[in-house]
Amino acid sequence: IGTYVRATSESDEEVGDKASDALRVTARDLRVKVIGEGANLGVTQKARIEFGLAGGRCNSDAIDNSAGVNSSDMEVNIKIALGAAERAGRLTREDRNTLLASMTDDVADLVLRNNYLQTLSLSLTQRHGREDVGYQRRLMTTLESRGLLDRNVEFLPSEEVIDAREADGKILARAELAVLLAYAKITLFSDLLETDVPDDAYLGRELYRYFPKGMHADYGADIEGHRLRREIIATQLSNSIINRGGATLIQRVSDTTGADVDDIARAFAAVRDSYGLTALNEEIDALDTKIDGGVQLELYAAIQELVIDRIGWFLTNTDLSAGLMEIVERYRRGLADFRPTIAQTLLDPVKTRLAQQRDRFVAGGVPEALADTIAHLPVLSLIPDMVQVEDETARTPEEVAGIYFRVGAEFKLGRIDGLARDLEVGDYYDALALDRARQSLAMARRRMTAAILSTEGGFEAWSAALGSDLTRTIAQVSDIVERGDLTVSRIAVAAGLLADLSA
Repeated sequence: IGTYVRATSESDEEVGDKASDALRVTARDLRVKVIGEGANLGVTQKARIEFGLAGGRCNSDAIDNSAGVNSSDMEVNIKIALGAAERAGRLTREDRNTLLASMTDDVADLVLRNNYLQTLSLSLTQRHGREDVGYQRRLMTTLESRGLLDRNVEFLPSEEVIDAREADGKILARAELAVLLAYAKITLFSDLLETDVPDDAYLGRELYRYFPKGMHADYGADIEGHRLRREIIATQLSNSIINRGGATLIQRVSDTTGADVDDIARAFAAVRDSYGLTALNEEIDALDTKIDGGVQLELYAAIQELVIDRIGWFLTNTDLSAGLMEIVERYRRGLADFRPTIAQTLLDPVKTRLAQQRDRFVAGGVPEALADTIAHLPVLSLIPDMVQVEDETARTPEEVAGIYFRVGAEFKLGRIDGLARDLEVGDYYDALALDRARQSLAMARRRMTAAILSTEGGFEAWSAALGSDLTRTIAQVSDIVERGDLTVSRIAVAAGLLADLSA
């Protein structure tokens, strides 16, 4: 895979110092020496950062070389599992070597898959721009307070440098984001090992996702009994959570909900499996080189937004300690039941907007079924609330969805949430307030829907009972939505008004 090159006439520091001209640095300027096979330009992290800030696209060295390290780890772990079969006399050394050779392509696919997802995660973070900077600051200060990060050692910017960059319209360089990605994974891995998550029967399935499928049938017991079982499960979960949610996911969700990492990991699995996101992501993967990269990132970003949003929902609204299997099955079934109902219940303006989004994706080369699903994700994200109302009131999906969307129309909740999603928030505390306000709005909508369905006479009787309180709240919320640009403070006020009405 190309050649391995390294600067020989200049020290790493000198290369780093000269990296302000990074866009003009070439292999010829560095007077490279071919070392051997592989692919790595021997440029320091400082140079990579300068290159990124100057407009280039460059990962950290660890990201670019992670597949090699990953393949070595996987080789060792496969041999450990098969070693048990050898000692038990169920596998000869010759047969083991034949099996290892037969799994070469599968191992390569697994290794490259993780490398693919890491770089995708970085691209999605860059796509967020200033929106994620507040959480990145928070992540760095939290890691520093735990004694896990030294910004100077990792060449990460100080708070003052970040302030100056933001003033110039710049964010963290891709190589810097790669460092945060690595620290987020390492920290989550260590934290999960201190919990019972690796011992959870449902999450134990992650063990099989690590090993090639060629081992599953005949060596399942050896996989199950792997002496590094807990470490492999924690690694798999850490990779999956951070790759899909971004480096700041744990910090963001923890600050918003107060949840610990064990529950966040369980909530992630609940969202992923209830919504069937693994298969959905694979459909997007299949579009590599077939559609514009920007369109493809937009599809991935829509799923990531759903993941982050619904993790908080599952943490707040379900008892994860009761067992993930039951939770996943309930909400997976609910999603299947409500989706066709929603298609019939949505108001015409919403249907039109979603159809326009779907058609835009289709025009960009996205298959129609996938385009339709991605376009509807903001609406599908509402189904867990409706499932809870269904369980609470014992009403049909059609009845629940009808009232749920009527409440949304009366109080302009769909419009508020749509504007909130599009609101660019750079300040960490503003972002935190926005997340909590959106949660409060969703809870108020669910409570009002349940109250209406439990009231004899339905919406009209419920409205009449509230009288002037309802009229006043509708007027106040309408004023907030219609008067100028929506801000975090306005959304928070609207959330407070509706929370009071639904209490």
